[in-house]
Amino acid sequence: MASDEATPRPAPREVRIDKRQVRVLAHPLRMRLLGALRVKGPATATTLAELLDTNTGATSYHLRQLAEVGLVVEDPDRGGGRQRWWQAAHDVTNWEPTDFDDDPDARAAIEWIQGDQVRLLVETAERWFATQHEWSPAWRDGFGMSDIFMTIPPARLEELKTEMWRLLERYHREADAAGAVDPEARPVQVFMAAYPLREGLR
Repeated sequence: MASDEATPRPAPREVRIDKRQVRVLAHPLRMRLLGALRVKGPATATTLAELLDTNTGATSYHLRQLAEVGLVVEDPDRGGGRQRWWQAAHDVTNWEPTDFDDDPDARAAIEWIQGDQVRLLVETAERWFATQHEWSPAWRDGFGMSDIFMTIPPARLEELKTEMWRLLERYHREADAAGAVDPEARPVQVFMAAYPLREGLR
């Protein structure tokens, strides 16, 4: 007998990146390629080059670099002939900054990646500011940023981040089913960040 319950979304494939992977990933085009494959699904180098406004040769080269460290893989169900289809090997990349304390090159790479995340946040916000007038009132009220100040020890901050991430994962699991039946659903990107309050406000 068929169940009325929706098929549960599979758990995300996660990777705790190592020193070699982080050094390869710390490149603007490689970050964008991996992100595009995670968001859009399997694609060829030609398709990715058009999407990211670059050339196919560079795209192919950087895909091979990502493949060498296991961050992307060829899609076994697609392709044939000269066309190679690529897919992300994982859905989520994990690390702790202290994972790379004993390797200056890897530490510099992860610091670049963190900076690139901030640049992406700024670009995303600026794009929203430039186009928000095109969205409905419900979306204009839904999007945006907020913050809160607190005094908290590092262990409790780690607990807070874990709890917030679990909440985001739950909404992520439920999003596909809701989006399938709700014509108002749109893809969104949610950032999570915590940083020390600047010295003069402490």
